[in-house]
Amino acid sequence: MSEIQKLEPAALTAFDLFKQQDRDVAKKAIAARLLRNGVKQEDPVDLSYVPKAGETVEPLTPESGNEALEVYRHSTAHLLAAAVLDLYPGTKLGIGPALLDDPKGGFFYDFQRPEGERFTPEDLPKIEKKMRDLIKRNLEYKRIEMPKAEAEKKFLELGEPLKCELIEEKAGATVSCYTIEGTPFVDFCLGPHIPSTSKIKAIKLLSIAGAHWKGDESRPQMQRIYGTSFFSQEDLDAWLKQKEEAEKRDHRKLGTELDLFSFSDAIGPGLVLWHPNGALIRKVIEQFLNDELYRRGYSFVNTPHVTQSELFRISGHLENYQEGLYPPMTDKENEQIEYRMKPMNCPFHIQIYKSKQRSYRDLPQRYAEYGMVYRYERSGVTHGLMRARGFTQDDAHLFCTPEQLVGEVLGCLDLVDFVMKAFGFEYKAELSVRHPTDHAKYIGSDEVWTLAEAALTEGLNQYGLPYVRMEDEAAFYGPKIEFSLKDSIGRVWQCGTIQVDFSMPGRLGASYIAADGSKQVPVMLHRAILGSLERFIGILIEEYAGALPAWLAPVQAVVLTITDKQAEYAQQVTQSLQKTGIRVDADLRNEKIGFKIREHTLQRTPYLLVIGEREALEGKLAVRTRTGEDLGSMTPSAFADRVSAEVASHGIPVLEE
Repeated sequence: MSEIQKLEPAALTAFDLFKQQDRDVAKKAIAARLLRNGVKQEDPVDLSYVPKAGETVEPLTPESGNEALEVYRHSTAHLLAAAVLDLYPGTKLGIGPALLDDPKGGFFYDFQRPEGERFTPEDLPKIEKKMRDLIKRNLEYKRIEMPKAEAEKKFLELGEPLKCELIEEKAGATVSCYTIEGTPFVDFCLGPHIPSTSKIKAIKLLSIAGAHWKGDESRPQMQRIYGTSFFSQEDLDAWLKQKEEAEKRDHRKLGTELDLFSFSDAIGPGLVLWHPNGALIRKVIEQFLNDELYRRGYSFVNTPHVTQSELFRISGHLENYQEGLYPPMTDKENEQIEYRMKPMNCPFHIQIYKSKQRSYRDLPQRYAEYGMVYRYERSGVTHGLMRARGFTQDDAHLFCTPEQLVGEVLGCLDLVDFVMKAFGFEYKAELSVRHPTDHAKYIGSDEVWTLAEAALTEGLNQYGLPYVRMEDEAAFYGPKIEFSLKDSIGRVWQCGTIQVDFSMPGRLGASYIAADGSKQVPVMLHRAILGSLERFIGILIEEYAGALPAWLAPVQAVVLTITDKQAEYAQQVTQSLQKTGIRVDADLRNEKIGFKIREHTLQRTPYLLVIGEREALEGKLAVRTRTGEDLGSMTPSAFADRVSAEVASHGIPVLEE
């Protein structure tokens, strides 16, 4: 919908303005997008907001995507808190944000019950029923503004010490609070919120978890209630079905069942221990990438896990990524020197580049590394392989001249396409650029930002890849293309990225001698295809529900004997298949064949090679798949040839006669 200008002289609210232009849109609106002098502001506003001079508003409706859904779910979290206070007087409030793309739900609220009282799962239906009752009553969400001192006094009188703490830390001179009409709920909150409870159409409370105030284990222990909400019951039902399927595919559960990886309290949360089968999957993926990268002119490098903090100060990471860094370590010989666990690889690759003087004839230089990086995440936020504290990036940094930049972008786009298709994923691209006017958090001149954005845009257009432009989403040093893939149950995962950087090479002293003899700073492309190897493997495990295609499976086939009499032939077959490069095991146990088949089917082994008396006499194998399909009898060499072809085709079956 086009912008709606503020009408003078009447002080009309956003809702009034929408109603004047289109009553149907006004009925659907839940909040408003605010533009100031034509520039979209970061935060939406309530429908009760009165635009000031130079401001315009646009409606946020259910069709407005995540921007509207975040407001909607935040308001549903407030509704949850109102229901809890009504049912359980004496409960203290923590925080209650909206969540987007979080497997745990669409919102949560943290509560502190009186001593000796706890929520149980049996309480959730009761709370949900109260929420529905409040929805039916069409109660108003009302914003109240007051001086900071008055707000602190009010929440102190309400017996809400945690809210007083938040006001002291975060509030300005004027504090905004929200109430829900007819309930005891009052919250310190920036908003915005929906106009009334009747706007909420579909809710579900999901679970209860433990939490600590501000994630600090020394602070009060709280209980966190997770829930979700959608604009329609159909959307909620679809999400619940997807969630049920996702729980069956949970990579953490399958990782244990298939003996792929584990975590240890002795080592710490978010730090993965790869078991032999899981490590083998990693090696298969790495080798697949290695072959392609060598073909495309990449060189491989390795860099340390720690560095002096000064390197990250110069690069800008210390200032811009402080929250994600681990605390410094002091050098034992010189207390003035600090070290950090590396959160990214780029400054290291620049050091390799500048280890000798480069000429324009040496460019481009393409350095690739499976670089282990460490980024601090609160222990309650880590989530298996998907969100770890230590993870491996399939990282590369390409150094080139400005004239070579578009060609290098095209090469990266082609590599992304090749890899995503090999793994069977469809993907989409987003072009993330600076805020159109507010450049405070970005480094570098307007000129280099314009060049960088133009190069990425030209590369996308030349390659013919559709993309969505995302303003104010760039990295602090340059614009980027981000790639997201959709899995088999409809979830979207952000993985790869291509980022143009005109700034960091110069900050760290990288240069080359141009054709005219002058010293110039190279352009650097940051490039990752899979992103985090850990996260990508987690996605693969859930995509295939553990049943990885043969080219990725740690064990591709298992030889099963019916009786001990076939053991010698089974060992010969196993050894001959192993020599061809097939990853095969033998199960010679004195167990019933049905038991063996069930066990290895549960282990998701792609091919089960049964040997009985007849197969041993004829020198053949009875081949069946983990899905139960009988592929008939074939010789070991025929099986090896056809599986090798399937592996080479990256999962396209070729076993049919």
